[in-house]
Amino acid sequence: MKLLLPMALLALCAGPTQAAKLSPVEAALQKIDGATWLEHVTTLASDEFEGRAPGTHGETVTVDYLLQQFKRMGLEPGNPDGTYLQTVPMVGISSHPTLSYSKDGQVTPLKFGDDYVAWTARMEKKIEVGNSELVFVGYGVQAPEFQWDDYKGVDLKGKTLVMLINDPPVPDPKKPSQLDPAVFGGSTMSYYGRWTYKFEMAAKMGAAAALVVHETKAATYPWEVVRNSWDRENFTIKSKTPLPDFPAVPGWLQGDRARDLFKTAGQDFEALKKQAASRSFKPVPLGVKLNVTELNAWRELPSHNVVARIPGSDPQLKNEVILYTAHWDHFGIDESLPGTRTQQIFHGAQDNATGVAALLEIAKAYKALQVAPKRTIVFLLTTGEERGLLGAKYYARNPLYPLNKTLLDINLDSMNVWGRTRTVELRGMGKSTADAIVANIARGQGRAVRADSNTDQGTFYRGDQFELAKAGVPVIFLGKSVDFVGKPANYGRDKLLQYATQRYHTVNDVVDPKWDPRGAVEDIELLFQAGYQAAQGKDAPQWKEGAEFKR
Repeated sequence: MKLLLPMALLALCAGPTQAAKLSPVEAALQKIDGATWLEHVTTLASDEFEGRAPGTHGETVTVDYLLQQFKRMGLEPGNPDGTYLQTVPMVGISSHPTLSYSKDGQVTPLKFGDDYVAWTARMEKKIEVGNSELVFVGYGVQAPEFQWDDYKGVDLKGKTLVMLINDPPVPDPKKPSQLDPAVFGGSTMSYYGRWTYKFEMAAKMGAAAALVVHETKAATYPWEVVRNSWDRENFTIKSKTPLPDFPAVPGWLQGDRARDLFKTAGQDFEALKKQAASRSFKPVPLGVKLNVTELNAWRELPSHNVVARIPGSDPQLKNEVILYTAHWDHFGIDESLPGTRTQQIFHGAQDNATGVAALLEIAKAYKALQVAPKRTIVFLLTTGEERGLLGAKYYARNPLYPLNKTLLDINLDSMNVWGRTRTVELRGMGKSTADAIVANIARGQGRAVRADSNTDQGTFYRGDQFELAKAGVPVIFLGKSVDFVGKPANYGRDKLLQYATQRYHTVNDVVDPKWDPRGAVEDIELLFQAGYQAAQGKDAPQWKEGAEFKR
């Protein structure tokens, strides 16, 4: 005791002196805590939150929890109307489709969920697509910059388009075994490869329906992900007129059933798929008719983005904004699944309780600063990301802060849960000067920055930051590094593959006691510093020449 008491007194006396040596940013960084982050994740992914589906009790408890956290930290309401909420007028549509195709009087019915999924974004009690001609349009791409047009001026009004997922795989003329990096980014999936683009083009062409053919390798996720995403109540933003995002009936066709369809049409699926990888491809009528009847019920629901802010301290710069985003929603409950209620809940632990928890830790760090940043920091937790980036889409169309004054969006989605990494992977690397901010901070952490190693998945176009980027706002969005400290070379790849095939968008996305939060903490610290530097810096991040989002 005689030895311990002086040591305790010495530590007590040394504490303030040591703390005084810390810079304001270093002191704020100490507030970021892996244990607290994991507590938030565990809470948000618990049974009590019921999978956090918009318009359900799960949304109510989630929004209440987020409000409590912001108020406890002392953050101001982020909506200029004095509240923490931005109402997002959504419609939940439950579709009950029957689908078949016929040729020469032979009818082939398909089973909803197993063979296909189909839905609608229209508030119509009954939608019928009868005797609609099926036309194969290859990859469904119209890209003038690559001299590519899969439609070739063909009139497709009222017809049903059959389309391949991903970009056309164009061989490199110098290295035929590889894809040409000058066309659709080579092995990198561009926006032309995303299903959202395919359906937008079908609507633009006046098609009555569109079926995207699912193939696991090309889509980068299994059929189960498609079924879990679309075979239940689906959501859209309420609109007086049909949104230009979808034809009347969008859907997916399971890969083997697509091959059956092409065989019925007297066509070789693989041969047509090969033809579709050429600029000379032209739409191919299949000589098969599609019949779809959808009985729909809907409910209007006011879902919510949750928003808080820390006002800027500089009188001249406080009207400029650094935005942090993370989606709070997931897929709720599917009571048709076998097992206990716990086994029916899509807990969404990694996707995206981890990102929400990271945003809360970043907000806590900002609040710990002795002087607020020069520019205003806004924290936006969005709804409906899993249903088509709806909360972010609505915010981008109805911003609470002018987008031309929003200098940067930092999006947090599916954080690293497997430990420290030697590298930082940056999605969309090379598109904006924000890359340099990330690189400098990573270097200070002893890490290198590299481009996303999973660009074939088109992940840059699959998060909320995409809606802000389309509106002209530069973004930072981290990918999943596979270079883990103290782990075998294949450790990261194996973890990503396991997550993509066994957990992503399933009831298996739950908190794992083997998670190592140290990697998440490093990334959270990096993203806090990135936002802070942008908030303090003289020069705002800018899109680089050639970036598709340059204002």
